[in-house]
Amino acid sequence: MNANLKYFTQCLEKITLQTDLIVLPELFTTGFTMNVSSFAEDITGNSIKWMKKIARSMQVCITGSLLIKEQEKYYNRLIWMKPTGQYLAYNKRHLFRMEGEQLHYAAGTSKLIVNLQKWRIRPLICYDLRFPVWSRNISDYDLLIYIANWPSSRISVWETLLKARAIENQCFTIGLNRIGTDGTGINCCGDSMVIDYKGNIIKRLPRNKDMTETVTLDLKKLNDFRKKFPVYLDADRFEIIV
Repeated sequence: MNANLKYFTQCLEKITLQTDLIVLPELFTTGFTMNVSSFAEDITGNSIKWMKKIARSMQVCITGSLLIKEQEKYYNRLIWMKPTGQYLAYNKRHLFRMEGEQLHYAAGTSKLIVNLQKWRIRPLICYDLRFPVWSRNISDYDLLIYIANWPSSRISVWETLLKARAIENQCFTIGLNRIGTDGTGINCCGDSMVIDYKGNIIKRLPRNKDMTETVTLDLKKLNDFRKKFPVYLDADRFEIIV
């Protein structure tokens, strides 16, 4: 974990452009693992301290998920760290049963929407991408973020679903995926991308290349499009029961 934190520090030190938000992958200190007892931290652990340090020193918000132990349960927990050192959290709702994630982690029950300047942002984690009802925009966010350990074998599904979520929710969508092969032999190729509210890819990072990229999003263009094409006014109402 400490080696990963050192590595990310080196990557972030290379950022020279004005930045408001840094997005890191799912379980960015450990990778996707079922060995929860060996790798979990508590909420005051080194990874949280590192996020606080980065947010304060760079005066940015930083988000990514960590393996957190709390009251004898383990969570795949997204942390939204503010420059003040205060943070918000979201526990992954949909646990990937094909790898037995539900046997080791506890599922979240609450969604998170955060404010950053004039933006309303909904951060989610990996397998959540497959569930459009949980991701549904009820006119309460402008930017959807998915952080992931999405395998190369299903990377075409990754792009298709990211575009679908952007179009149906009339929002910008960021998909941030890790690269490399983990300890179980599962490869992730990245293919991280930023998609606009029409489903157009406005920035795509090369596959299997370790890099950082800065992207600027235009909230006015999004709001103008929503006024011109207000699909949300005809959306069906529903209730999520958890």
